[in-house]
Amino acid sequence: MSGDVARSPFQPIYFECDSQTIRSSENGKSQQIAGFLQQNNGQIIIAGFTDERGTAEYNRGLGERRAGSVREALIAMGANAQNIQTVSFGAEMPADPSSNEEAWAKNRRAEIGVVK
Repeated sequence: MSGDVARSPFQPIYFECDSQTIRSSENGKSQQIAGFLQQNNGQIIIAGFTDERGTAEYNRGLGERRAGSVREALIAMGANAQNIQTVSFGAEMPADPSSNEEAWAKNRRAEIGVVK
């Protein structure tokens, strides 16, 4: 997949601590992304993120598992696997750099970028 990544029209999908399971409350976001992929044959990149707790190696792995969970959910909803790429940033690039539970909850996420 090549090209520029556009600002995403999609909201981040959030996760519980130390989990890559998509919460049922986040399913609507996944359905919106799957619909976009089906209607536009678009291409996306899913970036997985974690909070700052845990080793860098562990957080990169968890971020990748989170991105993979979103990818698998989208494929199960009918999206073309060829149009979905994943990447993990672990604890890098936090949505909120604070060091408290509220910030950590914002940082445990998967963000979707649309590839032009």
